[in-house]
Order: sequence, then structure tokens, then C-alpha cells
Amino acid sequence: MSSDKIKVFVIDSDIMIHEFISRSLSLLQAELHFFTSPRAGLEGAKLHTPNLIIMDILNPEMDGVEVCSEFRSITRLKDTLIAFFTTRNEDYSQIAGFNAGADDYILKPCRPQIFLSRIKALLRRFHVRTPVRTSIHGIVIDRERYLIKKGSQEILLPRKEFELMSLLFYSPRKVFTRKEIYNEVWGGDMEVSNRTIDVHIRKLREKIGENHIKTVKGIGYRFEN
Repeated sequence: MSSDKIKVFVIDSDIMIHEFISRSLSLLQAELHFFTSPRAGLEGAKLHTPNLIIMDILNPEMDGVEVCSEFRSITRLKDTLIAFFTTRNEDYSQIAGFNAGADDYILKPCRPQIFLSRIKALLRRFHVRTPVRTSIHGIVIDRERYLIKKGSQEILLPRKEFELMSLLFYSPRKVFTRKEIYNEVWGGDMEVSNRTIDVHIRKLREKIGENHIKTVKGIGYRFEN
């Protein structure tokens, strides 16, 4: 992201939520664009690339998970962050949201200060610069293209899996506790369940192999170099 004013799209059918987000993010001095229709938000994003999209998973017009998947299919939005802001607190809803490409999942209701902190943490995580390319055991992470290569195979990952992989990969043999993973990948969202992390680890192992990410029982995970 550049140092220019952050462009934020808000997609929610509830005008009160528009007002809440406007007040909560006033200190960011962001450029806010509000939509009650996912379709209008999609069309707007194709013309004016936002840095961040905040949307509800519930919408009378279109399911939020489907909307998120559509955003992720648009090439020009590959660097756009997506955060769900919703009352849906079931594990399966969160997992579906992350699998569709969401970067964060914030539950309603939420105090303005907490909401602002979560958004700032999300933006901060993606300002951190890490090596563009590196290799361990024939696995290469290319952050410019958001790709993982294993030999000649290119592996595309949802953003949360990519950030989790990057976290472990860039500090091989360091044991990351679940709390550290929460803080670094989910911005300290303690609503994220242990099962959510386990699902993401399982999916990574399916894609890169079982032997690279080790479980440290009762503590967390590490990447073997």
C-alpha cells in the first residue's frame, strides 16, 4: 500500500453500520465509500481499487462468502484486504469466510475503539516487509505474486493460509504459540477458535506435505528447515 489516504469500501445493507464505521475509523482519515448492495460494491471496486473492503456475511441480495470469492477472482484486487463484520459467530461461517479469501473476521456488536484497533492491526500486518523470495527444502515463497512454489508446482493459497505459511516459513524452527499466531495472522482476535488454526494448518500440510510443519504438543507449531 502507498502512503496515500487509505481507500475503504463498506458493504452493508444497514445504514446504522455505515455510521458506526464512519465514526470508528474517523482517526484513520480514510477515504470511505459506502454501499448497501454487494453488486454495487463489486462494480465500484472494478473501477476504483480499494485498499480495504469491510462487509457483512449476511446480505439480502447475495451471500457474503460468494461476494468475497468474486472479489478474490478480480486480478486488480489481489492486494486488497477484506474483513467481514458480522453477527455470524459460528466456526463454520468463519472458516468459510477465511477459505473464500477474507483477511479478518470481526464480530458485531463491537466497541468503536476495538473495531478501530482491529482495522489498524490488519493494515499494519500487511505493511510489514519480508524477503520477496527465499527457499527451504525446495519450497519458495514469492510475496510479490502471492505464490508458493514446490519444485515446478505453483500453489495458490487463500490469504490467511498464505500469511500463516509466511509466518512459520520466515522463522524456521521457531515455535509459534497459538497466541502468537492469533496476534500475527488474525490480529489478536480471540474469537478465532483453535479449530480454525488447526484447519488452516491441515490445509497447508495437504498442499506442501506433511513433514514441513510440526506440531509442538500443547504449545503450537514450527516449520522445519
